[in-house]
Amino acid sequence: MTKNNPQSILEEVKQFVDEDIRPFAADFETQQALPRELIQKMGRKGYLAASFPEEFGGLGLDPLEYGSLVEEFGKGALSTAMLLTVSTGLVGETLIRWGTDYQQEKYVLPIARGEKIGAFALTEPGVGSGAKDVESAYVKVGDNYRITGRKKWISFGEIADFFIVIAAEQSSKAVSAFLVDRKLEGVNISKMKGLLSCAASQLADIELTGVEVGPEMMVGKEGMGFAGIANFALDYGRFNVAWMGVGLAQEALDVMVTYARKRSQSGQKIFHHQLIKGIIGDTVTNIMAARSLCKEAARMRIENHPDAAIQTTAAKYFSSTVANKAAADAIQVLGANGCSSRFPVERLFREAKVLEIIEGTSQLQQQMIALYGANKYYQPKRIKEI
Repeated sequence: MTKNNPQSILEEVKQFVDEDIRPFAADFETQQALPRELIQKMGRKGYLAASFPEEFGGLGLDPLEYGSLVEEFGKGALSTAMLLTVSTGLVGETLIRWGTDYQQEKYVLPIARGEKIGAFALTEPGVGSGAKDVESAYVKVGDNYRITGRKKWISFGEIADFFIVIAAEQSSKAVSAFLVDRKLEGVNISKMKGLLSCAASQLADIELTGVEVGPEMMVGKEGMGFAGIANFALDYGRFNVAWMGVGLAQEALDVMVTYARKRSQSGQKIFHHQLIKGIIGDTVTNIMAARSLCKEAARMRIENHPDAAIQTTAAKYFSSTVANKAAADAIQVLGANGCSSRFPVERLFREAKVLEIIEGTSQLQQQMIALYGANKYYQPKRIKEI
């Protein structure tokens, strides 16, 4: 596959999702893992490097093409789309932007080939959306850096080969980013259990106890860990999550429409009941709107538009809301069957809630959008007296 024919890539992805992912999505959650052979197959096909330039072993898809690819994976099984979000977006794209030649060769190229999985270790037990307040600390020891702290809710942390770890210098409080291999002494990984959904994303708790890394493992410059690295990575993450939301919502719509056209009640298919049509009509409209926001975010990213990041934030906020509404409405259309694991909407309902939390909660997105609106749309001359 090459960048010369992105449409053929997307068609192949749809077939791949239909054959290798969707039929097994519930099994992934039961097993609490994505099969390693599936991850390797995604790597061989280039999906784990879909957005990477070709010189990094990628397919070179532009943001719109890549977003459409993420949507397809989001329709099949959310955890497969989350693998793209984490290893491809949060980690791979960050290292392409900020990494050294050494870091790119050691980590980005293996991601592209499906040989390594990277995870982004930012969230902590007491630090979530307020990422600048990280408590994990590092000190300089000669030329090296020694890191101590605990990271929590790290997607694919259970199986990641390496992490981008965000930590703060103890005296200056400068926040920096480091590459940490899982096999280093002092790295302890614990699988997280009892999750509402997305167990196949293999979340883990990462304990770092005096983990020592060399200067070649710092990503970017010292002090760039939050304003540079984390913000850049989270922007990529939100772009992915926005498209994931569209995909999940579309899957819920596909199921509710199919069910409504097949299920009979009182002598007619339930699709013909006015209230069912109302639910479906609203869902179609909401998904159209969410996809339009995502497409506009993609266009702005292609053009390097200064408002691309806030457009991405708005897309993430809205599409995650739409995904939750679509999944809940799908259960309503299916009735009691919607509460059964025999039908996928029960899983979609649980997965959708995660989208309103990861890469910044919906409430945080509201705050960011409100601050943007307060600056952009303030017109003091229009209201002279209050």
